[in-house]
Amino acid sequence: MRLALTGILVASTAVAAAAASCATPGTDDGPSTFTPDAGVEVGPVDARDDGFFLGDGSDAVAPSVDFPAEPILDGTVPASSATLFGSLDGGSDAGADGTVCQLEPGPDALFPNNWLRPRFRWSAASGQNLFELRLHSPAERNDLVVYTAATSWTMPAGMWSSLATVGADEPVTVTIRSLGWDGAQVVSAPTLGSQTSFTIAPVPASGTIVYWTVSGGSALKGFRVGDETVQTVLQPGDVAPAIPDGGTPACIGCHTSTPDGKYVGVNTASDTATVDGNVLVSIESGTLGQPPPFLGAGARSALVLPELGPLAFSKAHWMTGDHVGLAPKGIHEFSGIAWFDLEATDPSEGKAWGTLARTGDTRGAAAPTWSHDGKTVAYVSTDGEFAGYPSIGLADIYTVPYGDKQGGAATPVAGASDEHFEEYYPAFSGDDALLAFNYIPVEGSDHGMYDQPYAEVYVVPTAGGTSTRLAANDPPACSGVQSPGIHNSWPKWAPEVKTANGKKYYFLIFSSSRFAQGGEVRQLYMAAVVDDGGKLTTHGAVHLWNQPADESNRTPAWDVFKLPPPH
Repeated sequence: MRLALTGILVASTAVAAAAASCATPGTDDGPSTFTPDAGVEVGPVDARDDGFFLGDGSDAVAPSVDFPAEPILDGTVPASSATLFGSLDGGSDAGADGTVCQLEPGPDALFPNNWLRPRFRWSAASGQNLFELRLHSPAERNDLVVYTAATSWTMPAGMWSSLATVGADEPVTVTIRSLGWDGAQVVSAPTLGSQTSFTIAPVPASGTIVYWTVSGGSALKGFRVGDETVQTVLQPGDVAPAIPDGGTPACIGCHTSTPDGKYVGVNTASDTATVDGNVLVSIESGTLGQPPPFLGAGARSALVLPELGPLAFSKAHWMTGDHVGLAPKGIHEFSGIAWFDLEATDPSEGKAWGTLARTGDTRGAAAPTWSHDGKTVAYVSTDGEFAGYPSIGLADIYTVPYGDKQGGAATPVAGASDEHFEEYYPAFSGDDALLAFNYIPVEGSDHGMYDQPYAEVYVVPTAGGTSTRLAANDPPACSGVQSPGIHNSWPKWAPEVKTANGKKYYFLIFSSSRFAQGGEVRQLYMAAVVDDGGKLTTHGAVHLWNQPADESNRTPAWDVFKLPPPH
């Protein structure tokens, strides 16, 4: 139940307080206090629930007043902006011609209640230069109304925190109108843009996100859920102490977190084959770039074997005496899934490493991922694999038992192993119940599977079943940008699945080139999947605006990384 925060309650931010006096806010200066509206009496806490109730003895919940009664005037907009727009029912419906198109958040987006405060962004027709942004929440007494000349507005942190507390499971309607203003008079009448909504989940998201950026050189960057900036986590020079021959890689790329979040397994590459492969290094302050103390000399040598793909780990096999990693090794039909005993001192096959049996599957293996319970490995069965990465060719998701390094019978995952499509990059959800994966038609895969423009993100039960296409694949229809064709790729789940009101909430992150100039820049987006008694519902994409807008970011990993201070 939502809390009615009238009276003793909280409040919003200095932005809202300033707006009430027709000031022109533009800062997020922290909280200020609201007083109860006239005529509203705050009653005692009812023992039957955790909310406040009106003093008349009814069970009606007093709406929150986190949204101010007066409009927010953002920047240098006219003081008469509300008068210029008139009533909400004034203005023509121009959603169809795209006069105003809401770009962020995506349609029907679902935010974790501890997420980065929402940014609202839109595009407008030429000559439209004054905008009215209106948010309506059933949990709020007032609509939030903002007048701005910009094409984006970000909710103040205090206001978002309060809304996330009182407004869970209540759809928030977003309406944007525009008009033309020459500084003295209206030159084009108010026009109503497309209307969307978003919802706040009754649960938070956990973990940290580390991704590979190729802008300004190869590096790993990352942030915690809710952070408004990103930090550099690892650069090529940082991993030099982990290279057996002391070489320095020119590039670092695909990466995974160890289950304790202290280390990262990362692919390295350079002109010398001796530093190709994987290294396992610390990302904690004080030991940055150093290998873990348990890593044996044999394992260090084995991890830089040529033709080795990214590592995978499992919580069930991450303890003293049982530190194990998996990685694809080899080219084409000669490839397989290798295990690595990370404590091994002898580098030879059978000691530091070996190969999982995949009975019944004679094709190559790529992109393995390991279930959290340590029992199952999902991978890409393909005839087009190269050095651990899927390339042009057939590709289907299979599973194989880990079997204490022995492997076993390989089984195609129903719903993710259709011969008419390529399914690849599998990822286990935090409870191992679902697999997310990339999906493209075979006829659309002439560019190869890596960074494939036609890729889309789907989910399927790990045990097999009907696959579900994510609504987050699609940008707003009014944007003119469509999927497939926008590089929706590399899905990874949040490390934990949250439960509330009988529903399971899954969050995942992926990379996409939507809205990028020329399709060259990739950015990260969050999407939600809700399981209500076995019925899956997916939601629109939420852009992570804390990323530098000009950086191209790929291969995200969402896990429990222990991020160091910026360096």
